[in-house]
Amino acid sequence: MGPRNQNCILSPSVYCQCQVSCLFIQKKRHVDYIAACLNSVGGIPPFPDHHAILPSKEAQGIWIDGAPELITGDLKLWTALSKVESTRIPGYWFGKKGIVPEPKIPVQPGERVFLFLHGGGYIVLSAHPRSLTSVIPRSLVELNGTVPHALAVEYRLSSTHPLPDRHPFPTALLDALAGYNYLVNVAGYHPSNIIVAGDSAGGNLALALVRYLVENKGVSDVPLPSPPGSLLLLSPWTDMSGSHDILGSSALTNKEDIFENLTDKAGLAPYAKRAFVGPHGLGMAGTNRYISPASLHPLANARFTGFPRTFIQAGGAERLLDQIRTLRKKMAADIGENEVTYYEATDAIHDYLAFVPWHPACPSTLEAIQQWLA
Repeated sequence: MGPRNQNCILSPSVYCQCQVSCLFIQKKRHVDYIAACLNSVGGIPPFPDHHAILPSKEAQGIWIDGAPELITGDLKLWTALSKVESTRIPGYWFGKKGIVPEPKIPVQPGERVFLFLHGGGYIVLSAHPRSLTSVIPRSLVELNGTVPHALAVEYRLSSTHPLPDRHPFPTALLDALAGYNYLVNVAGYHPSNIIVAGDSAGGNLALALVRYLVENKGVSDVPLPSPPGSLLLLSPWTDMSGSHDILGSSALTNKEDIFENLTDKAGLAPYAKRAFVGPHGLGMAGTNRYISPASLHPLANARFTGFPRTFIQAGGAERLLDQIRTLRKKMAADIGENEVTYYEATDAIHDYLAFVPWHPACPSTLEAIQQWLA
C-alpha cells in the first residue's frame, strides 16, 4: 500500500477503502496458500465439521436432531434423487457479551434470536468460533438487547472430484431446516421472533430455508413450523447459473474482489457449484428457485410472495453485486419496497462483515442492521 497519487480521481475516503480492501484480498490469498500447504503435510488440525462438537469458550455446542418428518413436496423428491437424509448435526450458540452463550430453555416469551448460516461456497468453513465468518454472529448479538443469542448451524459441506462426492443439494437445506425446527419446537422461540441470517452461500441457504417454509406453509401432511419474522442476507450468492456472468457485469469487472473469478473453470467457485448441485447437474442451477433465486434464465420461476421483511447487504466492489441487485429488485416487486431494506457499501468487497472490525465499511453497515432490527 503506497501513498495516494495526486492525480488519483478517487476521494481520500474511497481511496482508503480500496487500499484496505486490496490488503484484505492479498492477506486472505496468502493465508489460504499457507493453510493449503500445511494441510497437505498434516501441519494443522482440520476445521470443525458436522461429525463432532468442538469445545469453545466463545460458544456452546449442542446436538440438533434431524427432522425427516418435515420433508415434503419437491424437497422429498430432491432428497431421494441425491440419496441424502436428515440426520443429527452440531450447532453452536453465541451470546451477547456478559451472558451465557446458550439461552435458558424454554426461552422467555417475546425473545428474538438469530439462526445463522455461514458462508464458504457450501464447501468450506464452519459454524464453530474458529471459523472466519463466526465474527458475524458474534457481532449481530451485540446490536439489539432483544436479540441476545444466535444459533449457528453446522450444516454438512459438499464435495466432488477429486474428493468423494458428498452432501449435494439439498443436504444443507435439510440441516438448516433441522436447526429452525430446534429453535421452534425445542428452544421454544415463536417463528415471528426468528431472524434467519446468512452470508454468501449461507445467504443462499437462508433464502432456500425461508422459501421452503413459505411455499409449504399449511401443508397438512407435515407439522412444518411457520416462516420466520425476518430475513438477513449478507453478500448472498443468489445465482449459481452464471446468467449474470456477462460482458461488463460485476462478475467480470470487479477483479479485485475477495471472491474469485466465477467463470474460471479451474477456480474454486465452479468447483463449489459442481459439488453443490451434484447429481442434479449444473443445468438445474439456471431454473431452480432454491439454488438460483436471482437467475435471469427465461424459465426461472423464483417468486417471493409471502417472504418476511428482509435486509440485503452488498459490497459495491464485489463480483456478486449484479445478482444481489437483481434479487433486491425481484423481492421488492413481490413483497413491496417497504419490506426490503437494501444497503450497498461503496467499494467494499464480498462478505466484508467477516472482517469486523478492520474493514472501514463494517461500522456503518452494522449500524444500518441495528436500525432495521429496532
